[in-house]
Amino acid sequence: MTDESRPKNSSDPLREKAWAVYRALLEAYGDPDWRCHWEPVDELILTILSANTNDKNSLRAFLALKERFHNDWDAVRTAPLEEIKEAIRPAGMYNQKAPRIVQALEKLKREVGEYSLDHLADMPVDEALKYLESFPGVGHKTASIVLLFCFRKGTFPVDTHVQRITQRLGLADPKASPAKIKAIWESLLPPETYYALHLNLIRHGREVCKAQNPRCEICVLQPHCDYFHGRGAWAG
Repeated sequence: MTDESRPKNSSDPLREKAWAVYRALLEAYGDPDWRCHWEPVDELILTILSANTNDKNSLRAFLALKERFHNDWDAVRTAPLEEIKEAIRPAGMYNQKAPRIVQALEKLKREVGEYSLDHLADMPVDEALKYLESFPGVGHKTASIVLLFCFRKGTFPVDTHVQRITQRLGLADPKASPAKIKAIWESLLPPETYYALHLNLIRHGREVCKAQNPRCEICVLQPHCDYFHGRGAWAG
């Protein structure tokens, strides 16, 4: 067992369970290499578009926006809102998302002088989260995604898959909020685990621990899952 995969306090059953889940998912899905898929501003806009839609539609909208305005964020910032709405229509809620995108670009232009978030690289995590959350339409999950995926900072995003699995495992109450679940994972595991854990939980949620008809019979997390064993909040 490496230092990274060793529980730091073996007397804490929740921490032991968290490490066991982390290791089981690594064994099932592997340890994804960290790489920044998008520039930080691109990731910010993409995550704004991802609200209340699936990844396929948000990506379609993002790529359509980039193509329509020739990868020029200044052109997006100064464009008529109707043109932006038309480009991002596949993401839904375009009447809300288009102004938010423009406001985010205006904030960067005004405060940074360019369309860049590179200054976040040297910020403490809490300060960087607070800064990103000051953008319109950017919540804790969106801010955490940008920081984890673009800068590999120690913050843990919680989407619907992560929330569902965490609750079924019994690491969080079935009514726990995403913010509470984020705090739980961050209290149980170190930051170097967050990238792999986040991606592997999402994959597990899509392929196995589905919202409807979870495939418990093939789940690698069976030994650790309150839902599977009918324990705790899932009893009865």
